Amino acid sequence: MHQTGIRNQEHDATASGLSGTGKVFWNLTQSVLYERAIARGEARLSAFGALAADTAPHTGPSFEDRYIVRDEAGEDTVEDTLSWDNANALSRENFDALKADILAHCAGKTLFAQDLDAGADPARRVGVRLFCEHAWQGLFLRNLLRHPDRDALSRYVPQLTIFCAPGFKADPERHGVRSGTVIASDLDRGIVLIAGTLHAGEVIEAISNYLWHILPARGVLPLHCAANVGETDDVALFFGAAGSGKTAVAVDSSRALIGDDQHGWGPDGIFSLEGGCYARTTGLSAEAEPTPFAATRRFGTVLENVALDPDTRMPDLDSAALSDNARAAYPIDFLSNIRKDGCGRAPRSILFLTQDTFGVLPPLARLTPAQAMYHFLSGYAGEVTATDTGAPEPQATFAPCFGAAFLPQPPSVYGTMLGDLIAEHGVECWLVNTGWSGGRAGTGARIPLETTRRLVAAALDGSLTEVETRTDPYFGVAVPTEVEGVDPRLLDPSRTWASRMDYAMTARRLVGMFTDNFTRFETAVDDEVRHAQPRTAIAAE
Repeated sequence: MHQTGIRNQEHDATASGLSGTGKVFWNLTQSVLYERAIARGEARLSAFGALAADTAPHTGPSFEDRYIVRDEAGEDTVEDTLSWDNANALSRENFDALKADILAHCAGKTLFAQDLDAGADPARRVGVRLFCEHAWQGLFLRNLLRHPDRDALSRYVPQLTIFCAPGFKADPERHGVRSGTVIASDLDRGIVLIAGTLHAGEVIEAISNYLWHILPARGVLPLHCAANVGETDDVALFFGAAGSGKTAVAVDSSRALIGDDQHGWGPDGIFSLEGGCYARTTGLSAEAEPTPFAATRRFGTVLENVALDPDTRMPDLDSAALSDNARAAYPIDFLSNIRKDGCGRAPRSILFLTQDTFGVLPPLARLTPAQAMYHFLSGYAGEVTATDTGAPEPQATFAPCFGAAFLPQPPSVYGTMLGDLIAEHGVECWLVNTGWSGGRAGTGARIPLETTRRLVAAALDGSLTEVETRTDPYFGVAVPTEVEGVDPRLLDPSRTWASRMDYAMTARRLVGMFTDNFTRFETAVDDEVRHAQPRTAIAAE
């Protein structure tokens, strides 16, 4: 293939198996990728300079089309450590056939190659190489990972190589998959094959999946969380599913942001696994989240499935016309007040944010280490669906470790590591309800973001150390009875409901959902963690 750009000529496209009459453009920078993407009709320029791409028909993750290589004997190719809850098994024969066909498809194409680093810690970063058919996807990943020095590119050797060929459709019979869309990972050899989908989120999630597999063996706990640090070098971690307000709370003008979404906790402390933000844009406003909002209006940002006005090209962040999973990918330095090196010491505080749509969890509660383990493994998040009559209906979802999509190993592997680190460093742990109060979704009201920020600030600045607490009768957590600047009634959910009987019935219902979900972990945790779960017997006292 004809190759141009800075690269390691001993480990170039040919070494990766590519050949033919096509072209490979290596390590193009932001402006050049813009030019290529627009000239090729891949994306449009928004009114404020961000690059907007539409990935239809796949505007979100294709979870059912994710595969991991497993050999014919039924043993995992990576020492039998994998969990198959979030991926399907694919034989090595099928994977190799898929790879050969994707390489043949790419032989006459124009490809864009990017050599990037996952991990801010120089001693533990992982080299990632992406070959993609679309220039905007190259920019997408440049925004989310770290860039090696230009002079290092001539010596660059990746640990993980990704071939992204959305124009290729898999053959279910030949390749052993269910459809023309496939995301297949050979974790043993460090190769990912993506076909039949333009959704760039598949690329970053495949990288996360690989990191979550290899890092524990290197003494690093991968975590799906945001992290920031205060003026006294106190690090805080923020866990939470989409909609919990994780990014909104972590982006704090009084604390420097270490990273937005993926981190590693190693012997030297916390470090970001990424170099940017891949954030939801639906409902984003300048009033509530001014800094992330401003990032959507920057040259260099990639808007994925964000609707544009056809005449003015103004982004419509309130529209779900293209997707209810519209996102923006931008470098972390588009945000103000960041920790540029992406590293920090071991955390002093951990906060589990959850959008409780049932309206029964307290807005803030202190957790014991065992309770922290329980809530980490549970990964509770509330959702709102509609009944047949259109009325909102709360639902509970549980994503272990707040990162179920990334877990190649059993959740207990990560839970045990977190428990050991909490004990070693004496970390304070908190549960934060960013969802509803005064009733469930549809009857109650969402807890204001500003109130959540006050509660989080109080938890982090030490002002709650001597504050009196009460034990929640349903979840057994320690709830402060007063927090400066917050209505005391809000701290006790039962006092905000019109009917205490309705509150009690709803709380018992949610307790039952927690209990039913945790049965899958009963044999993987010790007695202390088992006894940390909410119990209807306690709730009935």
